[in-house]
Amino acid sequence: MEPLLHLLDNVLDTTMMVIALLILAAVIAVGVLYVIDINQTTQAIRRNYPVIGRLRYVFEHLGVFFRQYFFAMDREELPFNRAQRAWVARAAKKLDSTIAFGSTKPLNRPGDIFFLNSAYPPTQEEIDAHTPSRITFGEGYAETPYTAASFFNVSAMSYGALSGTAIAALSTGAHQSGIWLNTGEGGLSPFHQTSPCDLVFQIGTAKYGVRDADGRLDTDKVAALAAIPEVRMFEIKLSQGAKPGKGGILPGEKVTPVIASTRGIPAGQDSISPNRHPEVTDAPSLLDLIAQVRAASGKPTGIKFVLGDATWLDDLCAAIHARGIASAPDFITLDSADGGTGAAPQGLMDNMGLPIATSLPLVHQRLIEAGLRDRIRLIATGKMVNPAGVAAALCLGADVVCSARGFMFALGCIQALQCNQNTCPTGITTHNPKLQKGLDPSLKSTRVANYAQSMREEVELIAHSCGVLDPHSLGRQHAFVINDRGLPEYLNTNH
Repeated sequence: MEPLLHLLDNVLDTTMMVIALLILAAVIAVGVLYVIDINQTTQAIRRNYPVIGRLRYVFEHLGVFFRQYFFAMDREELPFNRAQRAWVARAAKKLDSTIAFGSTKPLNRPGDIFFLNSAYPPTQEEIDAHTPSRITFGEGYAETPYTAASFFNVSAMSYGALSGTAIAALSTGAHQSGIWLNTGEGGLSPFHQTSPCDLVFQIGTAKYGVRDADGRLDTDKVAALAAIPEVRMFEIKLSQGAKPGKGGILPGEKVTPVIASTRGIPAGQDSISPNRHPEVTDAPSLLDLIAQVRAASGKPTGIKFVLGDATWLDDLCAAIHARGIASAPDFITLDSADGGTGAAPQGLMDNMGLPIATSLPLVHQRLIEAGLRDRIRLIATGKMVNPAGVAAALCLGADVVCSARGFMFALGCIQALQCNQNTCPTGITTHNPKLQKGLDPSLKSTRVANYAQSMREEVELIAHSCGVLDPHSLGRQHAFVINDRGLPEYLNTNH
């Protein structure tokens, strides 16, 4: 018994000594912080309230996460609220997406689009007998036209902005679900080719992946890419929703050797694209660039932009008619001002450009008036991560809808808002191997495919409720918008 008591005394003495040392270390740490805070001049709070003042900055940082998980209501948070993210999560995991006891979505919020159900929706027998329509790009104008299998696809996200594991998961998921994957402006990486999915190669203002030593377009590289069967179309990016009027930004810490070789730039240095294609100064020179890419590739070639000043569209349409309808872009990808996967100055992301709900019907109507709507396909992108957004875009004139952040949510994005810091906790937008290991490409690719399939099914459900068999048949007559007075306003003036 006595040895046991002696052992307990020793353990107790050791424990007390450890506690005393910890207390001493804490006192010393507080003392050091006090001296640092009282003598620094950069932050008034810390100088006036040493040590304690640091809590202000801790709470400010944690406040983002507390609001997201504890305080924000389901429909309040931005850029995407909990209800939107939850639907994507359920769709990606193939969970039940039904809800009970009524919707929490307000019915009087200006700008929201709702749908007009038909008195005679198609029966299940009629739906089963229907063959879905498909959209063809470049038919009669490109050597190799492309018929898209889906009206919903993956929007532009570069390898660099996203990790290799994330791109690999998107590639495999796109192949599984029969949708296309846009490479983004960062070039064609090995991760994009993890699976033989359809690819849209984006040519940004820096010409990554198709540039010569001076940064100009290398048509031989365009032709080499076009020889890859999976590369179906080429998209010339003029601007994007996150930063209209400014080129892409990739911090140097994210420019790994693989990214550098893919883009043709030095490793470890900031990758900043020009704010426009230097050779494009007006409508005729834009048509020259389109013709150059289409001739070199033989594939459908289009342009991507976020609309601001719309007067240049008139010049573009006039130039097309002057040169011939064959000179038109095979498609226009119209980005929304609230697009946002890329790092961007807040002044541009918050305040520049038109949202898709405004710009899409405007461009659709301009093309109709110019007699070019049948020639030019319309792709809509920007913040459409749920079925209602996709269906609304189809009603407003889109032929195809693409999403970037919707597929990021399917990969497991938690909206941590750290995309530009290389600290993404889910491994999606970071090149830190320790963080990337949490993203399992085999599992996430299945969720990508599930999300695409669920989206198509629910948009079809909306179309059937509106009385049409095919989502491509949705039009302005099938929807209404809430106006500034909180009242419904028909999109089709015939009502």
